[in-house]
Amino acid sequence: MAAMAVALRGLGGRFRWRTQAVAGGVRGAARGAAAAQLGRKVAVVDYVEPSPQGTRWGLGGTCVNVGCIPKKLMHQAALLGGLIQDAPHYGWEVAQPVPHDWRKMAEAVQNHVKSLNWGHRVQLQDRKVKYFNIKASFVDEHTVCGVAKGGKEILLSADHIIIATGGRPRYPTHIEGALEYGITSDDIFWLKESPGKTLVVGASYVALECAGFLTGIGLDTTVMIRSIPLRGFDQQMSSMVIEHMASHGTQFLRGCAPSRVRRLPDGHLQVTWEDCTTGKEDTGTFDTVLWAIGRVPDTRSLNLEKAGVDTSPDTQKILVDSREGTSVPHIYAIGDVVEGRPELTPTAIMAGRLLVQRLFGGSSDLMDYDNVPTTVFTPLEYGCVGLSEEEAVARHGQEHVEVYHAHYKPLEFTVAGRDASQCYVKMVCLREPPQLVLGLHFLGPNAGEVTQGFALGIKCGASYAQVMRTVGIHPTCSEEVVKLRISKRSGLDPTVTGCG
Repeated sequence: MAAMAVALRGLGGRFRWRTQAVAGGVRGAARGAAAAQLGRKVAVVDYVEPSPQGTRWGLGGTCVNVGCIPKKLMHQAALLGGLIQDAPHYGWEVAQPVPHDWRKMAEAVQNHVKSLNWGHRVQLQDRKVKYFNIKASFVDEHTVCGVAKGGKEILLSADHIIIATGGRPRYPTHIEGALEYGITSDDIFWLKESPGKTLVVGASYVALECAGFLTGIGLDTTVMIRSIPLRGFDQQMSSMVIEHMASHGTQFLRGCAPSRVRRLPDGHLQVTWEDCTTGKEDTGTFDTVLWAIGRVPDTRSLNLEKAGVDTSPDTQKILVDSREGTSVPHIYAIGDVVEGRPELTPTAIMAGRLLVQRLFGGSSDLMDYDNVPTTVFTPLEYGCVGLSEEEAVARHGQEHVEVYHAHYKPLEFTVAGRDASQCYVKMVCLREPPQLVLGLHFLGPNAGEVTQGFALGIKCGASYAQVMRTVGIHPTCSEEVVKLRISKRSGLDPTVTGCG
């Protein structure tokens, strides 16, 4: 959580700064540093409310501490396990099986995160940004109040305020034992001991990413899905992600919802769930239950009503305009805490930089939220940019959409004999020439790197023909994108048949 400020009243003193204070996290720190570079005096207010299990962390927000960074590192640990299995096929004499040490991995990941925490502190200090590790809330539209560790109340007032408090994992508090015995992504990366046999509840990208690396390092992992996986993503690609995970060891309970969690005398957790179709009840025993059922914006403790900041009555997220402005002219909001914005760190960082440039740098550039690329770091990665096939059809009509697609086999899979049945790429285009690319979806190794490269072309309005005229780098997985010739609609190669 974080607040923002520019004037500090404390010890009888009053200092008038001309800038905004920003919310915590890497986004808040980056925004503060950017404003400071433009000659403004800035304060960053950041505080971590411990999770129900007591987990807390340092400066840097969700991404650095309990999101992108530790997630990608643990994903890498799992990928290395797969490479070790491949190694004998390439001549490396590696005794199998190779055990994995959770404690060693966790310590290395946690130490790296702590180094990033320190780096953010140093950056703020170098840029003359005042940092307050306090939990703050609004007193009025220009003032926030927080209490320091010693109990001293601190009032901060600012000409401009940016809220970037993000969100926290949602707990199913209606389920008996959920809060007492379950953990979330706020906890998994800071566990000192292996979570052991784990039930992951949910089908979000957080759920599947965590389940993927847990399976990959050799843990017995089950995912409980109530409805559809990866809601909001292309559903064909989502199904293939699940198929790959299922074929590589992750177990799935489809159409099920938990109703109770109890701790048994031996310390294990007994989970009771219901089959949503038949109504039949079943139970299972696990060492860890991980809730990954979505996130809620961190707004409830900000006292936004005292500042006059409007929020959505449904989501409690902050309502903003195209300039990131809230209902109060000098208060702004960016990132996951905002209604209708992608819950992605890079978009929040860019939005914040552009906001600061508009406020203090004479710029008029607005953040463009269209065609933002992202990747789900499941064992077989899924990268995408632009519209899903469903979104394209809903927006333009089935008759106006053409989809080119292909299965492929990465070269590195061949010698090791790896299963490549879910390696797949598709490009969603308008059917009418010049066939503008509406979306690209890539399932395979290094999907993030592949998607990032093609995102620029799609952002610039690339057509199918232009992509097909792009020379591929051989032999790479990304080369498969520029070889798409098969139309999903007709099943024929349009360069041969002339259709499409």
